[in-house]
Amino acid sequence: MTETDPDELRMLIQRLARRIRVHRAAEGVSDAQLGVLFHLEKHGDRTPGQLAEHEGVTPPSINRTVNSLEEAGWITRNPDPDDARKVRIRLTEAGVAIITETRRLRSAWFTQRLALLDPQERRLLEEVTPLLRRLSDS
Repeated sequence: MTETDPDELRMLIQRLARRIRVHRAAEGVSDAQLGVLFHLEKHGDRTPGQLAEHEGVTPPSINRTVNSLEEAGWITRNPDPDDARKVRIRLTEAGVAIITETRRLRSAWFTQRLALLDPQERRLLEEVTPLLRRLSDS
């Protein structure tokens, strides 16, 4: 049995992730914008500071992303009910539609690729799923 080269495995996972990410619902929507939209969908309204922290970017950078999402009509800024100096970012119906369609396109692409595998190969992927989950959550 040979040991897996960590660099090769990392590069294969990155390549697969890039192949999945290329499928998106709107032309010109960036990975950063989609990251914010998906985060808002999962966690609800957030302040720009919370979004910047989660995305690992500076406040000016998240403001550019939020501005572009607002211009596209995918989010709104609303006064924070607890602190009038702050705003909370909320998904719009159009933002939810972008997320839903992007997820559908990505799932369709991945499902088509899985269908090309034989049953044994699909079982191997099912067996490794918990390990990939642990790695992605670490």
